[in-house]
Amino acid sequence: MKDPLIIFDTTLRDGEQSPGASMTRDEKLRIARQLERMRVDVIEAGFAAASNGDFEAVRSIAEAIKESTVCSLARANENDIRRSGEAIRPAARGRIHTFIATSPIHMEKKLRMSPDEVVEQAVKAIGWAREYTDDVEFSAEDAGRSEIDFLVRIFDAVIRAGAKTINVPDTVGYNVPEQYAATLRTLIERVPNADKVVWSVHCHNDLGLAVSNSLAAVMAGARQVECTINGLGERAGNASLEEIVMAVRTRADVFPVETRIDTTQIVPASRLVSQITGYPVQPNKAIVGANAFAHESGIHQDGVLKHRETYEIMRAEDVGWGANKLVLGKHSGRNAFRARLQELGIEIESEEQLNLAFASFKELADKKHEIFDEDLHALMSDEAITPEVEHYRLVSTRFHSETGETPQAEVTLSAGGKETRASASGSGPVDAAFKAIESVAASGTELLLYSVNAITTGTDAQGEVTVRLSRDGRIVNGQGADTDIIVASAKAYLNALNKLHAGGQKLNPQV
Repeated sequence: MKDPLIIFDTTLRDGEQSPGASMTRDEKLRIARQLERMRVDVIEAGFAAASNGDFEAVRSIAEAIKESTVCSLARANENDIRRSGEAIRPAARGRIHTFIATSPIHMEKKLRMSPDEVVEQAVKAIGWAREYTDDVEFSAEDAGRSEIDFLVRIFDAVIRAGAKTINVPDTVGYNVPEQYAATLRTLIERVPNADKVVWSVHCHNDLGLAVSNSLAAVMAGARQVECTINGLGERAGNASLEEIVMAVRTRADVFPVETRIDTTQIVPASRLVSQITGYPVQPNKAIVGANAFAHESGIHQDGVLKHRETYEIMRAEDVGWGANKLVLGKHSGRNAFRARLQELGIEIESEEQLNLAFASFKELADKKHEIFDEDLHALMSDEAITPEVEHYRLVSTRFHSETGETPQAEVTLSAGGKETRASASGSGPVDAAFKAIESVAASGTELLLYSVNAITTGTDAQGEVTVRLSRDGRIVNGQGADTDIIVASAKAYLNALNKLHAGGQKLNPQV
């Protein structure tokens, strides 16, 4: 009998710390429901103390999710922990994950606390958290650069205080597999009552070693891995959930653990997170990249045709490829539309919202006769369906581009309820469209990224555009989708402007 490996997903918390990847409450709920469908053990729903919006998002997820444990991150201070405790209170199973830095450089330069003070604060934090739940996790931030004797001391103290999970994060991605495994092994051997807790790892990908380090730690005794969909996360990202899960499953001969993950939900989860955050998946990404199961080489093709296992170590269908099933067409009715949205974890809050969404669906179905799940996710992310966050709205467009002539764009925008028409020329129709929008918005932003991806296959596929804007140090991603790529671009730009207009600065837990 193999030990269970607890999959702790932090897409909604650490993943959201990717530049511009912030998500709305509804978007977080959609991802959380998909994670539950995938049978993720623990969903870290957010950092409740970051803002009122984050608190509400964590609370909403705690109310909605029944099968997975819902967790909130908290620094080792009373305010953070009480906010987390209140946020997870409705959860069927709730966890508070509290942390404090333990490396000499962090204690001296960031916390400005002595080692004795850090231990004392950590123990207090466990006490506050246990007022809300018995499921308390403790992390030693920057454990990868911490002194082993001090880690033994602080872990012993928090275990005695009641912590049930001990996390040893490689916060800056500094470790290498053999070293990291040795650290885990030493801690498990030296910490009193080590057998009474679950040992966890949280690895960052700064050296491209997050998955390798996590798996090495599992071999050394870790029984929880903290990871994200698509490896999303701060800087170079986190350990990739899909790679961890499939490595353990595919190499069952090596790993003494097993997960309870429904792997057929991996690709749908990957696509959903990519669509919502605006972070496309690189084609050669393991498991979920478009090329992951493509065999271009003639030798490989011949081998796969003769016997699949010559070049494939897992089946594409086992991770959910081919799961973007055709669901609806132009003759589909409201009930079928509503039912499919519910199956996808998309909640309709009112009849008015359903009417708006259904009208948009019918409009899309006139443009492309085959509607897939990804199309529905993109459609439901459109601000026209959630107008409460919509300050800028695209009313109409007209574009002109011909060889030898300067491209022109004419747009009609609604800004704060007032319609304005503007026109501009540019080096291309997209550039012209952005300049026309800026002549109205005068946002003072800097365009950092413009990216286009096809949502599904076929020449009638919707194009999904991601625009990343920066202003005064704040970075946002905007998404837009349409069968017309220039319209999608204009929608994405306005979506980013709406996010900037909404404001809402959040605390970073690691600052």
